Amino acid sequence: MSGSFMGDGFTGRGRGPGQGWPATGIWEAMEQLRGAFEQKVGPRMGRGDVRSAVIALLAEKPMHGYQIIAEIEERSGGAWKPSPGSVYPTLQLLADEGLVRAEESNGRKTYSLTDEGRQAADAGAEKSAPWETPGARDSARATALPKAGIDLAQAAAQVARSGSPEQVKQAVAVLDEARRKLFSILAQD
Repeated sequence: MSGSFMGDGFTGRGRGPGQGWPATGIWEAMEQLRGAFEQKVGPRMGRGDVRSAVIALLAEKPMHGYQIIAEIEERSGGAWKPSPGSVYPTLQLLADEGLVRAEESNGRKTYSLTDEGRQAADAGAEKSAPWETPGARDSARATALPKAGIDLAQAAAQVARSGSPEQVKQAVAVLDEARRKLFSILAQD
């Protein structure tokens, strides 16, 4: 009966995804969570949104490009993380328009608004920042739980692959407790 489920259930160790227990169930759960996560991802933000986000952030303080990206991701609750390929060209365009200036310091360009850029920021101040729109907030809420579930499933799969029988037993107890706590959240008024 080589390759069959016997004994403590670790005969599948060292095999790839979906081959042998306990990996089969974990990988199936991960795929279900991944599918839920991918279905919930909100629409991509447009170029105008990147532009208005950059201006709004630079109105607060000078920043370099990766600070802008990180700040947008944080303020959107992880729902929106613009790529460098959208932020840096936007910064260049704003510089070409005279709204932003770049100063190099310690090998990094720090961007700040010019007087014209401050006027543009003031003109757009009555509008909500792109990360404050209802769609962005809803997207953050809709993606946070499935993403956390995927992260949890990946950790469980790692324990299943390389943990000792005692570690797997502990992980199962932790997951059972987490499941009970999740259902207790729904039971609350």
